Amino acid sequence: MTEKTIFESDGRAVPFIDEGEGPVTLVLVTNRELEADGLGVISHYLAEEAGFRVVRVGSRAQVEGVTVQERAADALAVLDHLGIDDTWIGGHGHGSTIARVFAADHTDRVNGLLMLGVEDQPIALASGIPVLIIQAEQDDVTPAANAEALRATAPERASVTTIPGADHYFPATHPIETAVVIEEYLDWD
Repeated sequence: MTEKTIFESDGRAVPFIDEGEGPVTLVLVTNRELEADGLGVISHYLAEEAGFRVVRVGSRAQVEGVTVQERAADALAVLDHLGIDDTWIGGHGHGSTIARVFAADHTDRVNGLLMLGVEDQPIALASGIPVLIIQAEQDDVTPAANAEALRATAPERASVTTIPGADHYFPATHPIETAVVIEEYLDWD
């Protein structure tokens, strides 16, 4: 695994991990420590097995009082620092909400949106980009109804895939199944 790096700018310290070199770039935003975000195995699989470049952007050391918009700005600062001009962006739970805000604010930088569970938030989907929602069958934190309601706002470009038998922690408990769904959806090879 690639080591964590801290990007420091404007009084913020944003941890990130940059892994892989593939032609497809996926940025995953988490609301937890990178070591405990549950996305590490998915990221490693996509970087090593699927040939993607995966950047995981963690939360600032002090997240109390940091808004979703500020977290999206943190992700943008890391992308600028790494020289990434366009990417798929996603996250799990609250991280997917941050990714949704990022996509809406920076549509020129986003190829698509990946949501691993959907929070019930009044944030419109960015126009013109594909949206992949991966939903756990037994998720009581970000229930399937949230995913279906969001998909219904853009049925021509949003799709939902369900991980059978999984709960809200499916990125950690079903990482390979989740990674394969992502790999097959992006289907660049």
